Amino acid sequence: METAAKENSKLIKETFPVTGMTCASCAASVESILKHTDGVSDATVNFASNSVLVQYSQNLPKTELKKAIQGIGYDLVIEAKDSTPEAQEEAAKNQYKETKKRTIWAAVLTLPVFLIGMFFMDWELGKYISLALAIPILFYFGRSFYVNTWKQAKHGKANMDTLVALSTGVAFVFSVFNTFFPHYLMSKGIMPHVYYEAATVIITFISLGKLLEENAKSSTSSAIKKLMGLQPKTLKAIVNGEEKEIPVSEVEKGYTIIVRPGEKIPVDGTVLSGSSYVDESMISGEPVPVEKTKGEQVFSGTVNQKGSFQFEAEKVGSETMLSQIIQMVQEAQGSKAPVQKLVDKIAGIFVPTVIVIAIITFAAWMIFGAENAFTHGLFTAVAVLVIACPCALGLATPTAIMVGVGKGAENGILIKDAESLELAHKVDTVVLDKTGTITEGKPSVTNIEWLANEDSQLLSPILLALEAQSEHPLANAITRKLKEEGTKPAEIEGFESLTGKGIKANYQGQSYFVGSPTFTETQGLTIDKDSAAQISTWQKEAKTVVCFSNSQNILAIIGIADSIKATSKSAIATLQSQGITVHMLTGDNEETAATVAQQSGLKHYKAGVLPSDKSAFVKALQQKGKTVAMVGDGINDSQALAQADVSIAMGHGSDIAMDVAKITLVTSDLLAVPNAFKLSSKTVKGIRQNLFWAFIYNLIGIPIAAGVLYPINGFLLDPMIAGGAMALSSVSVVLNSLRLRNIKLQKEISSAKVDNSEPQNINTSEPKHTTPPQSKNINTLEHSNSNNMNIYKFKSNINCNGCISAVTPHLNEAKIDNWSVDLESPERILTVTTKDLSKEDVKAVVEKAGFALEDK
Repeated sequence: METAAKENSKLIKETFPVTGMTCASCAASVESILKHTDGVSDATVNFASNSVLVQYSQNLPKTELKKAIQGIGYDLVIEAKDSTPEAQEEAAKNQYKETKKRTIWAAVLTLPVFLIGMFFMDWELGKYISLALAIPILFYFGRSFYVNTWKQAKHGKANMDTLVALSTGVAFVFSVFNTFFPHYLMSKGIMPHVYYEAATVIITFISLGKLLEENAKSSTSSAIKKLMGLQPKTLKAIVNGEEKEIPVSEVEKGYTIIVRPGEKIPVDGTVLSGSSYVDESMISGEPVPVEKTKGEQVFSGTVNQKGSFQFEAEKVGSETMLSQIIQMVQEAQGSKAPVQKLVDKIAGIFVPTVIVIAIITFAAWMIFGAENAFTHGLFTAVAVLVIACPCALGLATPTAIMVGVGKGAENGILIKDAESLELAHKVDTVVLDKTGTITEGKPSVTNIEWLANEDSQLLSPILLALEAQSEHPLANAITRKLKEEGTKPAEIEGFESLTGKGIKANYQGQSYFVGSPTFTETQGLTIDKDSAAQISTWQKEAKTVVCFSNSQNILAIIGIADSIKATSKSAIATLQSQGITVHMLTGDNEETAATVAQQSGLKHYKAGVLPSDKSAFVKALQQKGKTVAMVGDGINDSQALAQADVSIAMGHGSDIAMDVAKITLVTSDLLAVPNAFKLSSKTVKGIRQNLFWAFIYNLIGIPIAAGVLYPINGFLLDPMIAGGAMALSSVSVVLNSLRLRNIKLQKEISSAKVDNSEPQNINTSEPKHTTPPQSKNINTLEHSNSNNMNIYKFKSNINCNGCISAVTPHLNEAKIDNWSVDLESPERILTVTTKDLSKEDVKAVVEKAGFALEDK
């Protein structure tokens, strides 16, 4: 294990642009040669973005990777200046312009050839005019097909270019022969037709298809381009006491950066002086600007509002949060869904198989074709070569994945790999951690009760020192409270974190402990009757109780409250309405867990669990055939996250949780979970549509091109039409993937109420499964006049999630059965369902919260 860890530490993961790939077979060749290169651990080619993600030994020079790729006719861009996103985008633009110019000229010259071939086929001079025009079309404007075919042939490979070059080359050579030696075939009773129009139209159509395909493919990476556009190119820094404007690439840690009104923040850091409000919607999804004063953190890509401030650069270059988000999205877009592995195998043998089918087609016509067998055999063999399209197969999955991952990134859902995106729609059971997932994760101390004869002045510094070294959110709450009271930490020794249980340390030879009441009792201490009653009271109020003790006595009991997030209840209701069973696991006590479950609309919960219990619980569900998603934010959730089929981490959580999880919610909003499942469902649907079209197109197109309909109705597919169909197949797949950009993810915050019957605690050995409660639907209630329910709609100024948080307590206290706010509507429509309140009563409730309503 240790050796393996050392080996892994020596591996580098890097994405390189690849040039020369024209189809899925090319991608398969590049991936295969890299995987078989000494020193390469893994390689994944993304044909949609013309790139490859390589995991290789740090001892392997990049030049060796480049040589390996060049050896099979492609190239790998390893120079830093040429592999930057800006350089790649510029190169792609130049390539697009060049392809566009060649396509236009090919089309201009093809038109007269087409007209001659269709309407003046008996015009003798027309054959020579067509020949003169066909030469530049094929061998200048379409030369890339022949050059790439030769490169592939030298290495015993074949790709889409091979099919195009063979089909057009055969048609051209046959036509040239019939132009100069027409009597040879005439002597055998065969009309010497020429097919210049077929060869030229095929080149033009396929060039046009590639042009449209490249244009559409560039749109699939629009999310990355948007993220990259968030970082400014230059910044103002104080260098040697003077303000200077320098490129962002030159900034170093420790620089003092100046930010003025309206400017984007260039790197991550901490405010030194000044104050302002910063729009962090890029990170949090929250449109309300956040106040930044001395000591506050700021992040690259966020936008300063009206104030000015200076901050110290702490994370620069690839270390900034923005850069890490971009890298995660790029790697996810380049990763492969499980279904892609089958497609890759098919693509790898596709071109050789098509060539064999074309040869068989020609031979069959020669044997069974009777009259005009040679002409028909040649005609159909060319059509088979032209219509076959590995590109549609190769683009079906990666284009949908790229758009899906990009759409997720735009909505605060960072997806690490395609497998998670493909699997998420199958989830039927969701397991939620409590603290920081369902609740805000920002607990505050409400009570500290020092037990009799204990000196809080002497013990508070010890408690502060213990909690200051803990990473638990509850520890932060206690630390914050004690610091506010002016307490200074003591010098402690031997700090030890007992994950999921508590913490301990030594001070002046005495051992001190902080943990739950259960943990305290395991230390051999007994909680007295009065303290037990107080603990029970706090727990019924949904407070978490922590005990501070030494080896002999309990010194203090502390009550900590953590409010439920405004969107948690709505998110849980949404999941349950989709037929998903939702469980809550918490290390907290039974009373607190029951109260939180009741308030958030949960039917299944389990209290007092350790990290290993969470993992075991997930495993038990999986053994019952469930597809489980685990959502958590702490170190104590990492085992369960690793065990789950789909692992989701909250963006504010620990680094370990985010490293383990395959999906990270930047906003830490639980409502993003059903959004992630919806995104997965739509993406997988898009992949299936693409693959269906790609397979059906080839399964139907190739036999028709071979002439299976000829014995029935005399139909033969013209190679020109075959070329157009091939171009259309690739473009249609990409355009279908781009439709994913129009997915509407849920932004409406709803108070949809679930079954509020008593939540059930889950038995450790036998997780209980019942039919998930269905959320009440507003549309249903509108038609339930028999229940005398009133449906009111108002125009509001409730503009964002922050406004929702402010108005939620007021609406929940009123006798309102259901309410929702449509944040996407320009009028921010508030819909209220109530049995007892009038319109004026509702207005009064909302106005009390500081918002205004108008009748709709």
